[in-house]
Amino acid sequence: MTVSTQGLRVRSGSPGLRGAVELLSSMRFSISLLTVICIASVIGTVLKQHEPLVNYVNQFGPFWASVFLAVKLNAVYSAWWFLLILAFLVTSTSLCIARNTPKIITDLKAFKENMREQSLQAFHHRATAPLPLAPEAAAQRIGKTLSGGGWKVRLQQREGGWMVAAKAGAANKLGYIAAHSAIVLVCLGGLLDGDLIVRAQMLFNGKTPYTGGGMIADVKPEHRLAASNPTFRGNLLVAEGTQSSTAIVNQSDGILLQDLPFSIELKKFIVEYYSTGMPKLFASDIVIHDRETGKQVPARVEVNHPASYHGIEIYQSSFDDGGSRVKLQAVPMNAASKPFEVEGTIGASTQLVRGAGDTADKMTLEFTGLRVINVENFGAGAGDGSGTDVRKVDLRQSIDSRLGAANKTVTKKELRNVGPSVSYKLRDAAGQAREFNNYMLPVDMGDGVPVYLMGIRDTPADPFRYLRIPVDDQGGINGFVRLRLALLDPALREQAVRRYAAKATDASRPELAGQLAASASRALALFAGDPPSGKEGVPRGGLQAISEFMETNVPQAERARAGEVLVRILSGALFELAQITREQDKLAPLEPSEKTQAFMSQAVLALSDAHLYPAPIAFELKDFTQVQASVFQVTRSPGRNIVYLGCALLILGVFAMLYVRERRVWVWLAPRDGGAQATIALSSNRKTMDTDREFAVLKDKLMGLAA
Repeated sequence: MTVSTQGLRVRSGSPGLRGAVELLSSMRFSISLLTVICIASVIGTVLKQHEPLVNYVNQFGPFWASVFLAVKLNAVYSAWWFLLILAFLVTSTSLCIARNTPKIITDLKAFKENMREQSLQAFHHRATAPLPLAPEAAAQRIGKTLSGGGWKVRLQQREGGWMVAAKAGAANKLGYIAAHSAIVLVCLGGLLDGDLIVRAQMLFNGKTPYTGGGMIADVKPEHRLAASNPTFRGNLLVAEGTQSSTAIVNQSDGILLQDLPFSIELKKFIVEYYSTGMPKLFASDIVIHDRETGKQVPARVEVNHPASYHGIEIYQSSFDDGGSRVKLQAVPMNAASKPFEVEGTIGASTQLVRGAGDTADKMTLEFTGLRVINVENFGAGAGDGSGTDVRKVDLRQSIDSRLGAANKTVTKKELRNVGPSVSYKLRDAAGQAREFNNYMLPVDMGDGVPVYLMGIRDTPADPFRYLRIPVDDQGGINGFVRLRLALLDPALREQAVRRYAAKATDASRPELAGQLAASASRALALFAGDPPSGKEGVPRGGLQAISEFMETNVPQAERARAGEVLVRILSGALFELAQITREQDKLAPLEPSEKTQAFMSQAVLALSDAHLYPAPIAFELKDFTQVQASVFQVTRSPGRNIVYLGCALLILGVFAMLYVRERRVWVWLAPRDGGAQATIALSSNRKTMDTDREFAVLKDKLMGLAA
């Protein structure tokens, strides 16, 4: 039997209805739907799902981001059109099975013993030979031989002789039913475990996504799903020492809250790292509190080793900060700012006010993250130095590093943990925010002096740009801060200029001291940003301001020599300014040495870059108390077993259709000269070399013919 690709033929109704039923129940329509689902699944795999809108805008632009959201490409597997295609695929495939199954079953039962002798001559595998036995005896012998070889046999006596009909490999036809039933089961399981039931509750029970903020306990019932919800998949964040019983179910236009019949208490979160900073193991020791009986069930959840309670699976999805407490020290970047300490909790914010009255400058300090481990690559050819995020495994980079040309070399890496870092945002009164990321410990960048790294970026899509502040002889950044504030004080600048001029010139030539003092004063003023640069877009101070001044006032032929002299004068004046600040703090003066020279060189660069720092203050991480949190995925999946059954049927069906050959054998025995004239024919659904060999064996066994 050949499976037809045509659909059901309806004999009544309008032509349009008959055509629709035929199309819906046809195999070509099912294959088309399956192709569309495969394409949509590829899109859902390549395009990150359920990301914030700003991420799509940054990556694809406003136009394409709006297009993606309009057709729900940001949530393909829960989009209405994807679920509709799945429903049509289930219906179409079910109709195909219903249409072809009776024919297949009928064909499985039939031996086709009514085959005529003339028809046997049309088969590719056929042979004729005389047998010494009478037709009935020969039929009995051939039937027993075929039965012993695993064939199902039927004998038929009819006018003019005996027909022996045998068949084998019926599982090939059953493979069609199994494979197509598997498609239906997998799609049904996907619909049950997908958003179909949740969307039905939103449609018929008045449930709506929640888009606001605040406490979970304050969310209204129309945004909550009952604990008896038959299917859901949500995320649950639990900090150490706390418990939670409400999961978050993400939707394309908000969230829904899923109440659980139990609460999860996180006793301890365990994480182990590789030398690269990637997590080697993270697990959670939890206690499940049954809300009805009060029963407490301890459990351990690891990656790929979930816990199960009352049909709900608890998976270890990720980990996050559970509200770590940090203490920050304000680092003033201009004379108007004063040092102070501030404490906060990750995820919270605090108000900063500078000044008084209506002219007060207000900013909001938002504590956004604490990373205790930052693994950097200090080897040759290292990356951008942004650090290894222990929550991310870059699979593409890992694969690319192992594939490619045979002569490809791998750059030697020098991985080093540079310690904790804190990230925060400073948001102005207009709501504009910049993100900062500062390291707690100094980092040796190989330049001769360790530096504190203070990063900044304007948008989440940008990489961090770092201000490198050198470590002073006390092991901190106070030396740089004193020098920065003193540079903004005209009186201290003039005092440093006089000291530098007196030391750098002969006392017997006061006119040289005056000229050098004037040059040094001019250089320090430009470097400090006083007066401002006259060219738009040029920083108020720093080395760029000095370069702009030279381009405007010094002939091009003399700029190289004049630049060397001016930088030397600037360095000497800044050294004297540093000595003055140390005297004011009653510290010993800096001794001329390579270490001091390295500090001053890096300080000059940091002072120049500080003009680009967009905030009046920076915050240094002084102390922290880390609180870990686990991110669990809780699921109730009634369709999971259906999907497993579908997968098993798909494996069996594909195996049966590919590796099981359906074969039929007919042997016609007609009386002749006291014996029988035998005609044998073999039919197979696939023409292979195995069929040729099998026919040769059958001829030898049944008719005594050599291969």
